[in-house]
Amino acid sequence: MALRIISGSRRGATISAPRGLDTRPTGDRVREAAFNLIGPVDGATVLDLFAGSGAMGLEALSRGAERAVFVETDPEACRVINRNLDKLRLTGAQVLCSDAIEVLADEAARGSRYDLVLVDPPYGMFSSLQTSLASYLPAAVADGGLVVVETSANVEPELPLAVRTSRRYGAARLTLFESA
Repeated sequence: MALRIISGSRRGATISAPRGLDTRPTGDRVREAAFNLIGPVDGATVLDLFAGSGAMGLEALSRGAERAVFVETDPEACRVINRNLDKLRLTGAQVLCSDAIEVLADEAARGSRYDLVLVDPPYGMFSSLQTSLASYLPAAVADGGLVVVETSANVEPELPLAVRTSRRYGAARLTLFESA
């Protein structure tokens, strides 16, 4: 499946997605809507959890984010993210082929704080991850930072952060949280 970068320095470039049913890339329309809600990301640090194809983090880098950390458990997906980074010649990226919750917990414990955290687990897994996300996300988000959570349309995520907006896009829901 080919996706495209919507905006920024790599606008129109195509990127690959991992094959198979285990990864559900955020489509162009939903990604564009997400970044319309997020606004400018110039100079931002980004943590892309459950990165899949890396489309969201790649979009952020194309739009001027300074650094992005991609976290994905599937080795094939990690290879695809690295290939996409090479193809787009984007710098400031790190790909961690590891468990997203473990990385989030480690980042929070180290005091690493991100301007933008992207959370897009497999739709069926969100409810089982919500408690862990609620435990670690607040400590990993910079003051005034944003968290974008993509879930199935019928799920309304709850995290100990302020909800800026929540919108449905077909089968998906985007919820934008803001750190105080």
